[in-house]
Order: sequence, then C-alpha cells, then structure tokens
Amino acid sequence: MPAEKAAIIAGLQREILLLQGFKQAGNTSVDMGLGRVTAAFPNATFPTGAIHEFVSAAAEHTAATAGFIGGLLNALMQGGGACIWISTCRTLFPPALKTFGIEPERLIFVDLKREKDVLWAMEEALKCEGLAAVIGEVKDVSFTASRRLQLAVEQSRVTGFIIRRESTVFNTTACVSRWRITSLASEPEDGLPGVGYPRWNVELLKIRNGKPGIWQIEWSTGRFRLMDEPSSSAPPELIRKIG
Repeated sequence: MPAEKAAIIAGLQREILLLQGFKQAGNTSVDMGLGRVTAAFPNATFPTGAIHEFVSAAAEHTAATAGFIGGLLNALMQGGGACIWISTCRTLFPPALKTFGIEPERLIFVDLKREKDVLWAMEEALKCEGLAAVIGEVKDVSFTASRRLQLAVEQSRVTGFIIRRESTVFNTTACVSRWRITSLASEPEDGLPGVGYPRWNVELLKIRNGKPGIWQIEWSTGRFRLMDEPSSSAPPELIRKIG
C-alpha cells in the first residue's frame, strides 16, 4: 500500500538522521525565524546541536556573515545561556550586536594567537551544555577537526558555527551545512539618507539530508524577513495585494 511504503520510508529517514547526529527535535527545537527557508532543512527544522560552516572570501563577507549569525543567535539565546566567540583577530564590534537584540555582555570573547588553539578552545567550549552557541573564526578546518567538533555537540547539544575567513578552496568537512553570506545594498527608510536595515544574499551551499537554496533576506524590526515578502510596516491594503 502507498501509505505503508511512505511510513516505512519516513521511518528509515528518521533512523538515518539519528545515525548522522540529528536528534529528535521534540521540545528542543528552536524557531530561528527563517520562515520558508526552514523547508530546506531535514524535518523542516533548523539543525541545532550541530556544526554549521560559513565560508567567506573577503573581509566584507565575513562581516556580513557575522551579522547573519547574530540574527540566528537572537533565537538561540532566547532560552538563556551565553555564547562564546573565539578568534585570532577579532573584528566584531560588540555593541553592534544590539541591532540583533543581543546584549553584548552575554557573549564571552576569547582571543588567541594560533588557529589550532581556536579549534581546541572551540571543542572544549562545545562540551559545556549550558552554552547557547559557540562561534569560531578560522581560515581552514580539516575533516578530522570538524569531526571532533561534531562529536562534541552530539553529546552537549550546543550549536556551533565555524566562520572560515578568506576561504576560496573548500575541503570536505563533517559539518551538517555550508553557507555563504554576502551583503546586499540596503534601502534607506522613507527615502531618508543613510543606511537601512541589513540585507544579505544567503546561499545554503549544502545541507545534509536537506535541499540547498538561495534567498535574499533582510533583518528588520527584530526579525528575519525574506525580501520577496511584504514588510510588516507596509499598509494593510498593500499586504493584501501582494498576498
């Protein structure tokens, strides 16, 4: 029967996800506010308790990546817990995190001299169950190092983000996803001069057991908004017309 076959396939998919490190979402799933982007993820749920890899070819891309991750941290930190940000050359301006609804004092910055120390510190931090997330900035990460990080989060269920700075060649890693975030021109509000809300071109290059895709996303009024969706500040008649 078609229904029975569908149930068997669904069961096998759940078992494969568990073997690959995806735990049952249950009450631990987090709504990251990404809207229909979540359809790209396995079980239509953003994989928490996993390692996500972000690649950037230039400094401006790294800055855009940090902003996008800030939006993700906004959701991850709703349940409490601090974040640890580890790097050898910190460029993040902590007060800017308030743009994404994050109080800077809830982040612990660890500045190290060697990249291998960043990976070691990240692995140790990921073992701390009370953290909301751990972010590490490196140029390169081997499959073995990424596997060690993934094994750490499978026990603690802490979410990890690797930002690979100035990366142009991508090797195989054990990360569940690979992203590339680049900035888009913002639109000044009401035609006034200045800079508008942050906007990004978000590329999900790979996602284990999911569907890669590309979206244009803006951070406005404290949340992500896909740019082909109406703004919450738009007049009701315009929203009805677009919808």
